[in-house]
Amino acid sequence: MTLEPPSPASMRRDYTARGALLETDLAADWRTQFEAWFTDAAGFGLPEPNAMIVSTATPEGRPSARTVLLKEYDERGFVFFTNYGSRKGGELGANPYASLVFPWFPMQRQVLVTGAVERVSRAETEAYFATRPRGSQLGAWASPQSSVVPGRESVDAAYAEAEQRFADGPVPPPEHWGGFLVVPETVEFWQGRSSRLHDRLRFRRTENGVWIVERLAP
Repeated sequence: MTLEPPSPASMRRDYTARGALLETDLAADWRTQFEAWFTDAAGFGLPEPNAMIVSTATPEGRPSARTVLLKEYDERGFVFFTNYGSRKGGELGANPYASLVFPWFPMQRQVLVTGAVERVSRAETEAYFATRPRGSQLGAWASPQSSVVPGRESVDAAYAEAEQRFADGPVPPPEHWGGFLVVPETVEFWQGRSSRLHDRLRFRRTENGVWIVERLAP
């Protein structure tokens, strides 16, 4: 029996379970508010609450997006790590701006971030890299991320070569691998509401560096 493919246009879900997001509900700053929602997401049992969609663009404005894991956040912004030679790494090198989306759909929530991007210090990269599983450390050496390869066997061979190179010794981070910091200019907290009349409250940094809160139409 062949199943009929579902119609995307017929798929609807009304958001009613989580309630409202009012200005009086917000913390005093975006970091504290994000921390509260991130803690909720982790406690909700989402499989990877630190998964975020990172969107970048070429200087010509051609966008690309992918899912990346958040590894740190603080008053500076949001940090993730990658191969600097990857597609996102190349685009951020040429056009250092990005947007992030945390799609916490089971909670009827999203967090959306926009901002400039800069590399973190080598010391910060080395400190994080040392916490990674050894297999992931070796993988950073083995994978020419985003490059065309002749087949899976070439990746496996490169991994085996990295295993042999470092034997049982420590694995340092490659020079082509490191962290990016997204310095937020806007951080939007999106709460699903009934009839698609969602609550959208945005922290925005003004030109003089003062953060303000704005409500956006759903």
